[in-house]
Amino acid sequence: MVRKSKREKKINEIIDISRSYPIDEAIELLKKSHSVKFDETVEYHAHLGVDPKYADQMVRGTLSLPNGTGKTVKVLVITSGENLKVAEESGADIVGGEEIIERIAKENFLDFDVVIASPDMMRNVSKIARILGPRGLMPNPKLGTVTKNIEKTVKEYKAGKIEYKVDKFGNIHISSGKISFEQEKIKGNFMAIHKEIVNARPKTLKGVYIKSLFITSTMGPGIKIDLDALKL
Repeated sequence: MVRKSKREKKINEIIDISRSYPIDEAIELLKKSHSVKFDETVEYHAHLGVDPKYADQMVRGTLSLPNGTGKTVKVLVITSGENLKVAEESGADIVGGEEIIERIAKENFLDFDVVIASPDMMRNVSKIARILGPRGLMPNPKLGTVTKNIEKTVKEYKAGKIEYKVDKFGNIHISSGKISFEQEKIKGNFMAIHKEIVNARPKTLKGVYIKSLFITSTMGPGIKIDLDALKL
């Protein structure tokens, strides 16, 4: 028999995993169950009734969290000419052109969270697609990370703009802030994400779209959300 830790016992005492909770109560319980020393990331987890192998059922996009992510986002901009200075002045952490592409290719340099590129550099950026792509870092026009408006895009990502994409199993996981946030800020971010996902429902989908929804934290329990009580 596997013995439960004090932390697991505490969680089991306050959370009933067999029931669904209204969002306010769920956040309150999540904060009560927090006992580790670092500031955990709060996450939105949904299981969708889509089949991502079909292009018309892919759920993917970007949104800006009203209360930020609580995380310092490291932004790389690959561009040229006057845009190099624009990127630096806009707050980009790393700025470069051909030399940064070469560094990524030769050294597997990946010390950044987001890559933004100007359209004129995409032919060269495609040379490192095999490195960036599998890590979800490849600039994409549909996500706004291939853009002529470098200043606006850098500021958006530094302020809390995030990307999301359903996985091959129909699950979607989105970081939605930190456990140290006030309850209303956690709720505000969670509801902004939920509204975005609801609005991203594929038009061709029949049947149930959101099959289950949980709020959790890095080391915390998954708390099931009562979808019927969740009002947008």
